[in-house]
Amino acid sequence: MPRFFVPSENINDRQIRITGSDAAHITRSLRMAKGEKLTVCDMHSAEYECEIAGFENTDVLLDVISVCEGNTEPPYKVTLFQALPKSDKMDFIVQKAVETGVFEIVPFISERCISRPEPKSARSKLERWNKIAHEAAKQCGRGIVPQVKPICQYKEALALAADAKHSILFYEGDGVRSLKDVLEGVRCTKDEPAVISVIVGAEGGFSINEVAEASKLGIVPTGLGNRILRCETAPIVALSALSYALEL
Repeated sequence: MPRFFVPSENINDRQIRITGSDAAHITRSLRMAKGEKLTVCDMHSAEYECEIAGFENTDVLLDVISVCEGNTEPPYKVTLFQALPKSDKMDFIVQKAVETGVFEIVPFISERCISRPEPKSARSKLERWNKIAHEAAKQCGRGIVPQVKPICQYKEALALAADAKHSILFYEGDGVRSLKDVLEGVRCTKDEPAVISVIVGAEGGFSINEVAEASKLGIVPTGLGNRILRCETAPIVALSALSYALEL
């Protein structure tokens, strides 16, 4: 059944209005007709089973058949803090992070980042990343659309990450705790989700000074095994491990 995200202001108990590109997709691409059914998510995990009631100019009007709480969100809220990689690797990271359950994504610039976009380019990238997040959330059946936040600097990212109850930074150096060991201390339920920050470097990882800076804020340097992973692989492995340990 086709699935669409609709802002809460376009939803009431009996009828929903779909506008813009989604409405065009329903009418022009899917060629759906009055009486056909689809699913609407309100971006806050509520799911509405709907039937097309009609069309008004370029909008699609839906009758609500039933509503329920979605069951596709994990029992934890993980923010991925991702140092900017080269080229279009961030596109892949955003897509797969959404599929593996991320709550939001914060891109940042660290000491070893090669990619350092100018403000105009950064705005364009942010718009594209959020579009990718939206499409990925729709494709994999998420109950929310994870947001990609504006690019920030490393110190700001650390300050934000340290606010979570569980904050981990992935580092390939010696003396780090294993992810398995760290996750043993995490407890979560759907009613009381764990809040987790995951920090991943770009090509070249983090410097010793950056790791020390994170440690001072209570962020735990953590390993992902004996192999060195690419910067676009590490966040997906980490998020998959979280899903296995805390959700599956």
